[in-house]
Amino acid sequence: MSAAPDTLDAMLETAEEGARRSGQILRERLGRQRTIEYKGGIDLVTDADKASEKELLAFILGRHPAHAVLAEESGVTQGGSYRWLVDPLDGTTNYAHRLPIFSVSVAVEGPEGVVVGVVYDPMRDELFRAAKGRGAFLNGEPIRPSAVSAMDQALLCTGFPADVRENPAAPLGLFTRIIQQAQGVRRLGSAALDLAYVASGRFDGFFEFRLKPWDIGAGALICQEAGAVATRIDGAPFDVAVGDILAVTPGLAKELAAQCAAFVQQIGWTPVRRLAR
Repeated sequence: MSAAPDTLDAMLETAEEGARRSGQILRERLGRQRTIEYKGGIDLVTDADKASEKELLAFILGRHPAHAVLAEESGVTQGGSYRWLVDPLDGTTNYAHRLPIFSVSVAVEGPEGVVVGVVYDPMRDELFRAAKGRGAFLNGEPIRPSAVSAMDQALLCTGFPADVRENPAAPLGLFTRIIQQAQGVRRLGSAALDLAYVASGRFDGFFEFRLKPWDIGAGALICQEAGAVATRIDGAPFDVAVGDILAVTPGLAKELAAQCAAFVQQIGWTPVRRLAR
């Protein structure tokens, strides 16, 4: 495999093809017997996570050998100006239970932030992608967020971090506050897919605490390039190293951001930077 140039086109091509290759492994293994290990509490990893990541990293580093990687299962490797944020299976608990709601998430972070993002759903063969300044797409067609502008008409989504049993106040408290105002709040179990659904208008907003860079790097860029608003949950500018995120359609952004900001101020929430460059 020959090395690829450090251009947006080349990195986007690598991210797309790598995600598809990993997704094929996940799809083929879904119905097989699982080998499951627990990383602590309710957080787990399967043999499929590892096989998917092995294929994905081999493909990425084969084309971009000088780049760094930050991957969920294998950690950090050092490199040059670009770093790949890789989640080979976002939605592992779903996958372990053979629930077909999961994705592969691949992002590229450069000196100016995340510049490429791909989220691939192998069960529906849906590939969401974005490159900085070029818009967002689903299977090659442009996407945009919904036109919803009232909380009581909004279908929102959230998730709960792996340590929710030990630290329930923030995620359960905000969920309780929002569920009383929205039309509905769902929890699908794949943050990358949730963000892609906000970008494409299937959800009107998404909020979650304590995510990792590989969970949100690709999805946040796809949201921003589609025209949605993606910030930290306290309303500060989005930072991939701070895992508290709010992504929302523009018509609902002011109201939902105000609700989230008021809640985190009330409980004295302090964001934590994770694995910054």
